[in-house]
Amino acid sequence: VSDLQEEGKNAINAPMNPSAVDIHPEDTLLEENEERTMIDPNSKEDPKFKELIKVLIDWINDVLVEERIIVKQLEEDLYDGQVLQKLLEKLADRKLNVAEVTQSEIGQKQKLQTVLETVHDLLRPHGWTIKWNVDSIHGKNLIAILHLLVALAMHFRAPIRLPEHVAVQVVVVRKREGLLQTTHVTEELTTTTEDTDCLYCCFPSPEAERDAFDTLFDHAPDKLSVVKKSLITFVNKHLNKLNLEVTELETQFADGVYLVLLMGLLEDYFVPLHNFYLTPESFDQKVHNVAFAFELMQDGGLKKPKARPEDVVNLDLKSTLRVLYNLFTKYKNVE
Repeated sequence: VSDLQEEGKNAINAPMNPSAVDIHPEDTLLEENEERTMIDPNSKEDPKFKELIKVLIDWINDVLVEERIIVKQLEEDLYDGQVLQKLLEKLADRKLNVAEVTQSEIGQKQKLQTVLETVHDLLRPHGWTIKWNVDSIHGKNLIAILHLLVALAMHFRAPIRLPEHVAVQVVVVRKREGLLQTTHVTEELTTTTEDTDCLYCCFPSPEAERDAFDTLFDHAPDKLSVVKKSLITFVNKHLNKLNLEVTELETQFADGVYLVLLMGLLEDYFVPLHNFYLTPESFDQKVHNVAFAFELMQDGGLKKPKARPEDVVNLDLKSTLRVLYNLFTKYKNVE
């Protein structure tokens, strides 16, 4: 065993490698064709890497504040699936059928399996590449945990700004024909502003096109109430026909139901109930409704809304106002 440990250290510290890496003895006890990964110590000290971890920890703690859960270290606090379960339930607004407390390794992995399967069901339809699994998360692989959290934050349009172009050097140790081999690879965790800009409109990229609502929010917030009142009057003029009434624009349009019904009223057609969720329960169902309403708007001759469905679902007032004003400009004279 000591020889194998020494062999592993020598392989890691070989002159061809750019930096030395401290490894635990268990990281060198590999089966044939097995591999382990470790973050290069220099990458751990990168300010962007540290910022990414801090932003994600703060975000998790904000989401789970009502659960009285405090995360201090990602690897140690997320590996058993308990925090990930609570986080996903809060984000997706659904209850997972898992045991609340699991002490055994088998129980923890079973919980992780259920949590990650739910995550995959949410992410795969949107083209996400899955860079984690039960073993890597339970094995406290920080890279895998970060990939998972970044994907969740971006999918659910988290109100945070992730640092751009965060990449780390990863040392990969493999055992081939009884010998340990090491390679260094660069692992990209975040990319550009467009991808890392989770807080919908609060941190637009410099190239983003500004419109009247940007100006309104920045320079004439006192007139905001006038605009909201006008739009509320407009939407209620039509929704009242179904005995529906809006008092809060950002909240009552967030699930997409009123948007879909409003389009049917404005274009004078009945929207089949199987095309949308009349009582949406999850984030994805709400996004589906808003996206469907956007399709109806485009079918009616309007341009594709500047806002994203996720923005409206996340109660972003500016995005909701943009969508409703777009309707107002075309249908204000419709009785």
